[in-house]
Amino acid sequence: MTVTLHLRAETKPLEARAALTPTTVKQLIAKGFKIYVEDSPQSIFHIDEYKKAGAIIVPAGSWISAPRDRIIIGLKEMPETDKFPLVHEHIQFAHCYKNQAGWKDVLTRFINGNGTLYDLEFLEDDEGRRVAAFGFYAGFAGAALGLRDWAFKQTHSDAEDLPAVSPYPNEKALIKDISIEYKNALKKGAKKPTVLIIGALGRCGSGAIDLLRKIGLPEENIIKWDMKETARGGPFPEIAQADIFINCIYLSKPIPPFINYDLLNKDTRRLRTVVDVSADTTNPHNPIPIYNIATVFNKPTVLVPTTAGPKLSVISIDHLPSLLPREASEFFARDLLPSLEQLPERYTAPVWVKAEKLFNRHCARVHRSSKL
Repeated sequence: MTVTLHLRAETKPLEARAALTPTTVKQLIAKGFKIYVEDSPQSIFHIDEYKKAGAIIVPAGSWISAPRDRIIIGLKEMPETDKFPLVHEHIQFAHCYKNQAGWKDVLTRFINGNGTLYDLEFLEDDEGRRVAAFGFYAGFAGAALGLRDWAFKQTHSDAEDLPAVSPYPNEKALIKDISIEYKNALKKGAKKPTVLIIGALGRCGSGAIDLLRKIGLPEENIIKWDMKETARGGPFPEIAQADIFINCIYLSKPIPPFINYDLLNKDTRRLRTVVDVSADTTNPHNPIPIYNIATVFNKPTVLVPTTAGPKLSVISIDHLPSLLPREASEFFARDLLPSLEQLPERYTAPVWVKAEKLFNRHCARVHRSSKL
């Protein structure tokens, strides 16, 4: 059975990543897939790269009226202002399975259109491991912006906030930029920061550690915590005594908060920057309950209203890997490829069967809640 994939253009501002890269398009076409790619000016990949790979180029937004037998693939959620029913099978991150704000509205669109969602966050193999994730580059980019915000605070007044950032063409350019700002802060007399990472053993944590090492932060300044260190339950005074705190956990159940205002509203606090890579901003169990908005690349920080201690900001960008869109996309698409190759057998292939069952289970929650 020939499978037709339709790569939709991303609409989230400054989202330059892609769920399919020219490399994976070429490989899938060689396996018998037919692939349409929407022209997307904000993608890191030029449309000619897809054309050379064998894709059929179509206008942005054309997926809406595409034949129903196409599988629509993208990365980030669609605009909240869109309300029309979704009639296709969709592969994307939908952010609607963990009681996030608006989760019922998202699923209702699929229910009304008799469409199907295969959520990329929940594509799992037989052993329950995610088949593909952006975690490494989320941590890498989060650590980069955290270090940049810390350095900015050393060289600018408290009246100024970290300015807008834009995606980098490659990792080398990002490292060069952050290194310059870090060294400028040290020249101004700042001491090398202490960075506490929770979730250090996972993909995201390893990415954060990799960035900090490449910048030249000494190993003793990188505090690596995981389940063992957090088993006693928060809040943790150690976070307030670090200069930068990076949260890299995957929130799967309610846990005590990692930090609270009692710890932050003290003159002895050193903490200047929180990077919430997990960005569970609207989750009622967010373990960092000191902010309530997701930040974006053109306004990367939000101020925490403390009554004592130095200025404190949170970075809560939910698409951090887009800071390095080419590397992040290639990394993710390479891991996703084996599962995509199973799409012709998606009604029996475990990874897709599990994803559809999960979708149906959450749709049932919508039905139950509407009857209450």
